[in-house]
Amino acid sequence: MPTGRVKWYDATKGFGFVTSDEGGDVFLPKGALPAGVAELKTGQRVEFGVVDSRKGAQAMGVKLIDAPPSLAELRRRPAEELHSMVEDMIKVLESQVQPGLSRGRYPDKRVAQKIAQLVHAVAKEFEV
Repeated sequence: MPTGRVKWYDATKGFGFVTSDEGGDVFLPKGALPAGVAELKTGQRVEFGVVDSRKGAQAMGVKLIDAPPSLAELRRRPAEELHSMVEDMIKVLESQVQPGLSRGRYPDKRVAQKIAQLVHAVAKEFEV
C-alpha cells in the first residue's frame, strides 16, 4: 500500500489531499477515513489504497501511521530544563513552606500565592 502525508484536509468540506511518497497528490474523501476518525492534520503520515476514478487518483482504506505532535508537545520545554525547574521548586518548598507546616502553620497569604503560582507553572509543563 502506498504511503504519504496529508497535504490538507477540511473536515467541514469532507475532503482533502494526500501527497504520496511515490509522488503526486491523491484526492482524500471523508469516506476513506478509518472508523472514528473525523479529521486529519496537515503532515500526518497515512497509508492508503488508490483507486483511479474519472477525476483522477482517489485514496481509499486510509490507515493512520503516526499522529503529528500537538502544538502543546511542540512547545514543551526540554526534559533537562524541566528537571531544573522541579529542583528549584523543591528547594523553595523545603525552605519556605515545609518549616512552617511542620510547626502547624500555613505560609502567609502573600507567600502562599507565590508558591501556588510556582506550582501551577511547573504543573502546566507536564500537561499535554
